[in-house]
Amino acid sequence: MKYLNKTKIPHLFVAVALLFAGCESNLIDVEPTVEVANEESDSDLSQFNFTELGEMTDFSNMREGDFTGRFLILSKGPNLPHNLEKSIQNAGGELVKTYPEIGVAVAVARSSDFYAKVGRINGIESVTPDLILDYTEEPEVSANNMVLESNRSRSSKGTTSIGAPFDYQSAIFNGWQWAPAAISAPAAWEAGVTGKGVRVAVIDGGFHATHLDLAPNMDIESSISTVPGFNFNEDTGTFWHGTHVAGIVAASGFGIVGIAPEATIIGVKSLHNGSGAFEWILEGILYAATPKSKGGAGADIINMSLGATINYRDNWQDKAFREYFRDLQKTYDRATRYAFQNGVTVIASAGNGATNYDVAKELFKLPAQNQHVISISATGPTGWVLGNNNFGLLAYYSDHGKSLVDFAAPGGNAALAAVDGNFSPCTIVGTTRTATQPCYVFDQVFSTTRGTSDGNYGWSQGTSMASPAAAGVVALMMQVNGGRLNPAQVAARLKQSSTDLGKPGNDEFYGHGFVNAAKAAGVYR
Repeated sequence: MKYLNKTKIPHLFVAVALLFAGCESNLIDVEPTVEVANEESDSDLSQFNFTELGEMTDFSNMREGDFTGRFLILSKGPNLPHNLEKSIQNAGGELVKTYPEIGVAVAVARSSDFYAKVGRINGIESVTPDLILDYTEEPEVSANNMVLESNRSRSSKGTTSIGAPFDYQSAIFNGWQWAPAAISAPAAWEAGVTGKGVRVAVIDGGFHATHLDLAPNMDIESSISTVPGFNFNEDTGTFWHGTHVAGIVAASGFGIVGIAPEATIIGVKSLHNGSGAFEWILEGILYAATPKSKGGAGADIINMSLGATINYRDNWQDKAFREYFRDLQKTYDRATRYAFQNGVTVIASAGNGATNYDVAKELFKLPAQNQHVISISATGPTGWVLGNNNFGLLAYYSDHGKSLVDFAAPGGNAALAAVDGNFSPCTIVGTTRTATQPCYVFDQVFSTTRGTSDGNYGWSQGTSMASPAAAGVVALMMQVNGGRLNPAQVAARLKQSSTDLGKPGNDEFYGHGFVNAAKAAGVYR
């Protein structure tokens, strides 16, 4: 990687205060990764120099804590100050991008005193250094995480109208997916409710757009990458987190069936190899939420299977940290509020730290706890192939708490291995395919992967898998309501249609309930 005077932020600040926790899905090490802070590290952000002129240009080998050389500038009001470009030049910097819809700009330093000067520009509320963060270790494919090929070419398949049943039983791996049945999705499909016409933007890593189950539903023209130097259909490894997530939303029924198998997928690549800058995610949200008539994706729903956990109370004594946290929170609030104002529903994963946020009040989750975001916890069975249908069991890794979780959805649960230490083999017998794996593998979510061809599939678990399931349910709901509902209507209808598990009413594990696709789609009440 090429750098010019690269700056590194404190290890403690990265590992504890800003640890990304989107989806832990490594099937070899099924315990969520826990970053341990170096006790000798200094947590005082103010001691670290962001005045250096280094600007990252190669993002192929990013490391957690790398400073991109770019600064997020937040205006005091809804509009950017007049003559901002000239003011930034006078402060020793260069304006490289603006987001006038939320009053945010991006600049780079061209002089060593830029960071000190730029905050004094009239009309500027804050200047935040942008950082590279790692939110999950990308899953590795192993003998216990078999990547399966369809070994069959795709034939033409007609589309479905409401009232005409969707043929989901002809999928190659029919009988392998417990998650759709857990939320009564087949009942919606049988009524012809498939999410057709609803646009779902998936903000994630790379998307294998030619996958046989994704290609029919991918809007290639609208799909973009906000990661410099990479296209939306590029990533590393053979899993590709974004590809797995997209399949949960809208796999077309060739090999498997997504919750909304005829919804439109807009791939927005804002992470690479599991890492990303805040600017990339911010740009992804704004692009997805902007109408097509104004140059955006025109999404109805945004799914973000990612998140940052900020330990703000333990670091509150550090003035630089306080300012950094507040600035990030305000910036993301502006982005999610922009989506809300444009009628776009934002759904995010709650995280995989197995933490009760009602107790750990020192933690804040970005973007799950930002304004107008629906946060999803994960459930999954233990021993599904053995006959256990406890689909509503909270996954052992899922973050929870009434202050965090709005709803729950199937995300997979490898507790047989991770909690019980059970690695015994089981055999799944589907309609056309049979496979033998450790029993816990089948309790995870089966979806599309990059693999080595256009027809690969595999298992994973995490709230990253639960969030797209909920997004699929919302797509079904929108289809039967003329293709569009505003976010307030979506939240209200989810509350009415979800299954009340756990304590009556809103509770720390399931929020307002476990999503139900058929009820959300009005198929039955």
